[in-house]
Amino acid sequence: MPEINVYAEGEALSKYKLNIAAHLILTLITCGLYDIYWNFLQMEACNKLLGKDEFSFWSWAIFSLLTCGLYHIYYQYQMGIAITEIQQKANKPVFENLPIISVFATIFGLSVLVDCVHQHEINKIVQD
Repeated sequence: MPEINVYAEGEALSKYKLNIAAHLILTLITCGLYDIYWNFLQMEACNKLLGKDEFSFWSWAIFSLLTCGLYHIYYQYQMGIAITEIQQKANKPVFENLPIISVFATIFGLSVLVDCVHQHEINKIVQD
């Protein structure tokens, strides 16, 4: 499996390391609206780290609306799988249960906390 380089196409991947507390506070202040943007940032990071367009923001947004949020549960599972794949490629410790934990936490209304965990795992991958 090819390793992940901390630079992709001359671009530092450290830009995907985000302050979790700041993003969580912004999400709470905006009653969850900022979380939409945060998910976009995480999709962008995973797409770059995977080297392919695995996630589409507009597809996620439309399907999540059309399915009254059910697609978001599937998306959280897929994001967990993508992060574990990136961890393997980057030779980092793999959080094997991330996909299933993401699903159950999202089902119980803890999607924002799942985003925090996903961001924590992304941060560990792209740290300098």
